[in-house]
Amino acid sequence: MFLVLTVAAGIYALGALMGAPKAQRWVLIGVLIVAVIGVLFVFPEEHALRAAFGGTPAPYLLLLGFAGLVALYRFALSALRSKAVGEEAAREVPKTGSFGPEELERYARHIVLREIGGPGQKKLKNAKVLVIGAGGLGAPALQYLAAAGVGMIGVIDDDVVENANLQRQVIHRDQDIGTPKVFSAQNAMLAQNPYVMVRPYHRRLGEDIARELFSEYDLILDGTDNFETRYLANRTAAALGKPLISGALSQWEGQLSVFDPDNGTPCYQCIFPEAPADGLAPPCSEAGVVGPLPGVIGAMMAQEAIKLITGAGSVLRSEMLIYDGLYGETRKMTLKPRENCPVCG
Repeated sequence: MFLVLTVAAGIYALGALMGAPKAQRWVLIGVLIVAVIGVLFVFPEEHALRAAFGGTPAPYLLLLGFAGLVALYRFALSALRSKAVGEEAAREVPKTGSFGPEELERYARHIVLREIGGPGQKKLKNAKVLVIGAGGLGAPALQYLAAAGVGMIGVIDDDVVENANLQRQVIHRDQDIGTPKVFSAQNAMLAQNPYVMVRPYHRRLGEDIARELFSEYDLILDGTDNFETRYLANRTAAALGKPLISGALSQWEGQLSVFDPDNGTPCYQCIFPEAPADGLAPPCSEAGVVGPLPGVIGAMMAQEAIKLITGAGSVLRSEMLIYDGLYGETRKMTLKPRENCPVCG
């Protein structure tokens, strides 16, 4: 047995010199001991190799049993520690509407703003916001909503992260390729702010779930890139009286508006009665889009959401903001409801 222990010590020491992880070193030692036990069971008693290993497997079996008990003890101890840490963390996270010391420090720059203050930050904590799409527009909007302390954030998207997304969808990372976007976004948001709750819905928004889903949230952000979903989101939000923040972009230009018919504004279909003919509004995959543009418009969408929730400033109701990134120009258009609109007219 002394020979085997010497070899095991050599394996451990050599692994340490080569920088191998401890787990790998112990696995190799375990394989060695199992192999020795196999020799002691298979080879006849008079065999020289069996004699070199001590002639009987009993000491090695005892050693394996002891190692198993140690491993079981360490696993149980680790589980108890994790449970204790989780319970402690749960005790430290304040209930909805209240703030612990960590949160007060985190949101200090909001709280000192006259237009937000403590009451506004509390409104953010109690707010529920749904973001449709975790792509170009959804990525920055989700990041800033989470950072701002919006208490409940839902995100619905049926897509997975692709390499071509990473040029502009900055919430996702290279290692997230192949992961559903809603889960990649959820991980990034919680890593940035563990004091918010994120609800991921890995599916496409459809008529079957839109009304029930929208009814659970105070405010909807539409960052999708297809007109079918935009019209569905508009119909559902208008029917439920939910404000809809809508953003769109192509190449170097983006646009943004807040549609809230319950407060006298037009809805999306008032401004765009019909989807454009095929080829007139190609998707980003065909027309292209400069990387920072979704960040600009998506961040503006998050800012409109914060203003709507807290009551700060003037919201882009009955207005459309158009940003031209190529020439650094911004302009506004006044929007009016359309009398014969099938959604809000």
